[in-house]
Amino acid sequence: MLGKKLVTAQKRGETRALCLGLGMVTCSMMMYFFIGITIVPFYTKSVWTTETMCKVLKANIKDKVLCPNSEGSEEEEIFPYPCLQVWVNLTASGQEVMLYQTEDTLETNPKCSYVPGKSENSKEVKARIETIASNFKKYQTFPCYYDPGGTQTNVILSRLYPPKGLLFAFLWPTLMFTGGCLIIVLVKISQYVSVLSAWQ
Repeated sequence: MLGKKLVTAQKRGETRALCLGLGMVTCSMMMYFFIGITIVPFYTKSVWTTETMCKVLKANIKDKVLCPNSEGSEEEEIFPYPCLQVWVNLTASGQEVMLYQTEDTLETNPKCSYVPGKSENSKEVKARIETIASNFKKYQTFPCYYDPGGTQTNVILSRLYPPKGLLFAFLWPTLMFTGGCLIIVLVKISQYVSVLSAWQ
């Protein structure tokens, strides 16, 4: 009687462990799919792939401009902010080009190097942009990214999804997938050993 209870408890434990392993594998596949349709297209679409050094030529704050209204957004999302324009000398080619913060900055407003997030306090936005401009004037040389193919003549300060960020995004689902497969393999080995010992 005790032996049957032990066998039943063992089978229940194996079933739960097997379900856990299959659940981890399923969740990891869903994460792979989510990353594949969200982050990977942005990474592959970016043409600013080569890092070089940029030297600031001028950083000016123009008059206030309106944040362009993106498709599907509401009218109240349009707000005025000072337009910071940063021009740099590209070390790789020696050209004078305009610097943008990220790829999204160019798409949001190609006239400005920095586009602030939506904020109701215009004083904070103005102070932030003035601080960014002073930092550019203080640190004249810094790494930036340009398009080696020449499709885009401008440069960006940082990529939204660099290679390290993409690898980090795939790290957690990979660990979960590996852990799930390991649990399944261990359960199968345990079942095989149990059957082998019972047969002997």
